[in-house]
Amino acid sequence: MSSETPGWIARLRTSLGRTREAIASRLDELLQAPPDDAFFAGLEEALIQADVGPSLGAEIAERLRQDATARTPAAARGALAAILRGMLGAPGVLRLTPPPAVVLVLGVNGSGKTTTIGKLAYRLRQEGRQVLLAAADTFRAAAIEQLELWGERAGAPVVRHRAGSDPAAVVFDAARAASARGFDVLIADTAGRLHTKVNLMEELKKIDRVLSRALPASPLERVLVLDAGTGQNGLAQARRFHEAVGLTGVVLAKLDGTAKGGIAVAVTQDLGVPITFVGTGEGLDDLVPFDPEVFVTALLAP
Repeated sequence: MSSETPGWIARLRTSLGRTREAIASRLDELLQAPPDDAFFAGLEEALIQADVGPSLGAEIAERLRQDATARTPAAARGALAAILRGMLGAPGVLRLTPPPAVVLVLGVNGSGKTTTIGKLAYRLRQEGRQVLLAAADTFRAAAIEQLELWGERAGAPVVRHRAGSDPAAVVFDAARAASARGFDVLIADTAGRLHTKVNLMEELKKIDRVLSRALPASPLERVLVLDAGTGQNGLAQARRFHEAVGLTGVVLAKLDGTAKGGIAVAVTQDLGVPITFVGTGEGLDDLVPFDPEVFVTALLAP
């Protein structure tokens, strides 16, 4: 279990409120008697409504149906929890040594990407790490200003160029500064879409190559920020980012505003990429490490 419990459980349970209505509350209705055909059909429907996805929802229901121990309401709930925990796998952990570690943050505009960077920078600063930010979303002037605002709040300086500059040049300068000035972590923002004819994924590949060459001995995390509310559409976006740069982790943002928290299961199963953090609100400290056991407990506990 995460060292941040029980407060983390309470916060996550609150942020999962709408998803709980889709799954746990429905379970309470269905589990008034030993599981039967109506129960398994209702469970599959609830999982799909929570955006686990049709095929995965059917698989989970069938695995539970085949579990000979899940013949009472309590046993069925426990078996379902075990299935979900297994599907969520191990949580992602950022590799932060040797310094300067690099966290390349990706995601479409509006996903909560820049906000997540601010929260992550604050979290790492609270751990005593020196953090540098790179404003490599140069195609939106507002993105640079937003990152600078979060940098001030988190206590992390920002390397920036003027709007419209080459994003790869920004990360190159930031990498040199991080190495020369002894920073522990460099976090790089990136564009969510481009206003030019340049292909977004090709631009992200270029940034990735520049960082790999500039800091060859440093760990390079490629983290996607996914708006939990986008559900299966967000999953399709995630596949494109994964194909482009090879994601090492996913941050599930805006979990508190959606009934589609089941996307956590879909992400780990579809991409084979662990969830690293979960966003549970708008505050600086509303970014917490993902823990599958805590997540399932908060989702299913009666």
